[in-house]
Amino acid sequence: MFKAHLIFTQYKNSYSVKIPNLEQLSVEQIQELQYFVSCRNGIFNFDSYSFVIQKKIEFYQFSSLIKHSKINAVCEENIILDKFKPRIGFGQYKGMQYDELPDSYMLWLKSNYRGQERKNIDKELKKRKLNL
Repeated sequence: MFKAHLIFTQYKNSYSVKIPNLEQLSVEQIQELQYFVSCRNGIFNFDSYSFVIQKKIEFYQFSSLIKHSKINAVCEENIILDKFKPRIGFGQYKGMQYDELPDSYMLWLKSNYRGQERKNIDKELKKRKLNL
């Protein structure tokens, strides 16, 4: 029996999982995966050998869920370059990417922040046309 090969891709508010070896899996294994997806209100797409779930989750959390669900699988992370966008290093939104911050906070930063991350803030303000 083959192990399911799950390739996890994280997006801003969801994640998708590609299963390149879906055709090699048994009916029972596919049913386990479908059950996993349906319990999380996800969408399983047989045409693309993948599923999508509308929830923000990290790779390590996904791997843990798979393990605790007792699904026989190998998990791999597909990293998107967006993960390497600058992240704010302070305050209530620490760790978030600048393009995820609310406009109101960006405007507050525009008026009140003078630290090392000013270049990233100015760049995001310009991108949003809030630098007037």
